[in-house]
Amino acid sequence: MSSLPRSFRHLPAGLALLFAALLASTVAARVPPNLVLILADDIGYSDFGAYGGEIETPHIDALAAAGTRFSNFRAASSCAPTRAMLMTGVDNHVAGIGSMRELMPLSHRGKPGYDGVLNQQVLTVAQLLKAQGYRTSVSGKWHLGVQDDNLPPARGFDDSFIQADNGADNYEMRPYLPMRPEARWYDNGKRLQSLPDDFYSSTAFMERTLQFLRSAKEGEQPFFTYIAFQANHTPIQVPARFADAYRGRYSEGWPAVYRARIERIRTMGLVTGDATLDPGPAPEDWNALTPDEQYFEARRMQVYAGMASAMDYEIGRLIRWLKDAGLYDNTVFVVLSDNGATTSDAYDNAVARRWLDSNYHRDVETLGEKGSWIAPGRYWGRVSNAPFAGQKFSASEGGMRVPLIIADAAQPQANAVQHTFAHVTDIAPTLLELAGWRPEDAPPATQAMSGRSLVPLLGPGDMPPAVDRAPVGYEFCGNAALFQGDYKILRNLPPAGDGRWRLFDIVQDPGETLELGEAEPVRLQAMLEAYEAYTREAGVLPMPEDYALGRQVMINAVLFFYLPRYAPWIAGFVLLLLGGFLLLRRRRAAG
Repeated sequence: MSSLPRSFRHLPAGLALLFAALLASTVAARVPPNLVLILADDIGYSDFGAYGGEIETPHIDALAAAGTRFSNFRAASSCAPTRAMLMTGVDNHVAGIGSMRELMPLSHRGKPGYDGVLNQQVLTVAQLLKAQGYRTSVSGKWHLGVQDDNLPPARGFDDSFIQADNGADNYEMRPYLPMRPEARWYDNGKRLQSLPDDFYSSTAFMERTLQFLRSAKEGEQPFFTYIAFQANHTPIQVPARFADAYRGRYSEGWPAVYRARIERIRTMGLVTGDATLDPGPAPEDWNALTPDEQYFEARRMQVYAGMASAMDYEIGRLIRWLKDAGLYDNTVFVVLSDNGATTSDAYDNAVARRWLDSNYHRDVETLGEKGSWIAPGRYWGRVSNAPFAGQKFSASEGGMRVPLIIADAAQPQANAVQHTFAHVTDIAPTLLELAGWRPEDAPPATQAMSGRSLVPLLGPGDMPPAVDRAPVGYEFCGNAALFQGDYKILRNLPPAGDGRWRLFDIVQDPGETLELGEAEPVRLQAMLEAYEAYTREAGVLPMPEDYALGRQVMINAVLFFYLPRYAPWIAGFVLLLLGGFLLLRRRRAAG
């Protein structure tokens, strides 16, 4: 009875079960809905207007107003692990992406769970939905592998147009950092050699999605379409009209924008009224800037906001098309971000800065346009993650707690806010339940999903806190967490932390300001034991003691991206030197 909505609990047991059965049968009996999964990239918790942000995202906000916002939802703190869990419903280590190949220590490569791509023990939600009679498409950032058996055509997608790497330029076919020689784009599994001159990623992803839907409309099958925007991953780029719409804004600085977001977050009820939050950037940091520096920082955020608004504009195009086609009323939208916003900036790294200065520009008046490169920066990244501490890659709330909106046009929820803990592994079982799929339909010898459906949280009434949920563990590059009820333990390695485990009450203290380990040693120990059980079950490997993320990125770039490409040239140069040396020795010996 504990899983029944609260509004049923005052009824006699038999009648309450009858109402619950009727609710479940309503979901099961409906015509299979169309499913739209929208993934933003590096969007912070409070960037969308529906989550307290000042950025103009009217179409996303409208979905939130007609659906359910989850205030307590977690993804991974980095892109590929989230995508693995999103697509499969299982832990990222179990799915094969215990780490990203760009960041993986050499001692982990090839070990179970550290393939760096989806393994063959898991099925994607697209494969399972396709077996249910759905037509399927993906358009956007993939980052789950480029081998033939890991590109979308082999993973259940009828149509696909993808950027395969961890990030890329949004206008041109080139990398955004010196981690690989070129960006990789694929059209239905075929490697592309060029992009159109007028290309922009968000527009192109939506154009391809609409192309697929126009063809899908001709048949009777429901569709599942997955749109994985590059917004707002670095480089922050957007056509000028979107950035220019924010001209004159953000000149008040980081602290003022942060405080305004906090007020709206509290008013919206996304956190409890007396919750302790992260204090955010300090006023003196902004006041210490020169007028020119403040102007640059304001423009930086105008471009960031414009990139998010451009994504929202494209989502609006999709919504309008569905309404015009008569498909909207039987469509479920799921909108989320893959992790929190980043606070790192490649310009802070001397090697990366030299490469960027040779390939991109930072002219303040044309930031965001083709040829420019900008990151959100240290302080605007904190604003995006308000009201939480931490950032992308960290196991802190700012790295992992992200927006999630589920809107079902057939069952509007009138701006509901759901505070129950939810996890990215829950999305796949949610989509599958909406489609009428049952766990017993899964093929034998495939990995069972660890997530659980969120469909019961979308119906009338309010679900109780998920106190009976098993602890949920997480690890990526040594940064780790475990969630259990109202509590969380976390460990961040340098530079995000000092490697020590900490305990927090994340209901009363989502800002992670008061460490409870000394006050509650028994709880801390129990949760540490639960984390150790998670690592054994998921196959988490310990990190090398000397691991440093930035250094490992450079090592992997040289060993696995540049050396294979330039090996013939290097070998030829070495042979030339060796030949010259031997010839010189022979001449000296003859003389």
